Amino acid sequence: MKRVLYLIGCAAGPTQYVDEGVRQAQERGWDVCLVLTPSAAEWWASRLGELEELTGHPVRSRYKLPGESDAHPKADAMLVAPLSCTSLNKWGAGIADTLALGLVSEGANLGVPVVAMPYFNQAQAAQPAVARSIVDLRAQGVRFLDGPDGYQAHPPKQGNPSAFPWRRALDEASSIVSAPQ
Repeated sequence: MKRVLYLIGCAAGPTQYVDEGVRQAQERGWDVCLVLTPSAAEWWASRLGELEELTGHPVRSRYKLPGESDAHPKADAMLVAPLSCTSLNKWGAGIADTLALGLVSEGANLGVPVVAMPYFNQAQAAQPAVARSIVDLRAQGVRFLDGPDGYQAHPPKQGNPSAFPWRRALDEASSIVSAPQ
């Protein structure tokens, strides 16, 4: 049985290439369930069918309605990549107003391994709330990949979303989950 990875994408530049992250995860043997923040889902609105065909699962971006069954199997790990500055600070403050943040907020505190790799610029990274949010997430056991071990904030207007280090994020996700039985 394949391990299940929830790949959770926020509205940050690399999300336009989230299909590449899905493919790389699948190459590693993951069954990938894709969850997008509502804003990120808008970026893919005309192509959600492609992502659903690629993953074999519905792409979720909203909470289910009462009485609806879960659309995804249980996660063995969660990877939040790319993590936007806005979502980082909301998550760090305990605000779970989207399905994406609700899943990782709950998952991290239920023992599901959670990895997060940010993508934002140096001006956003300088916001004092960012450092506090990172400390708060790490205190909950979230593997936050920044600096030399993850993604280093880029100068404003100089990001390269197509060069997002999916492999590095997936290496970490794979390393924290035991091999399938």
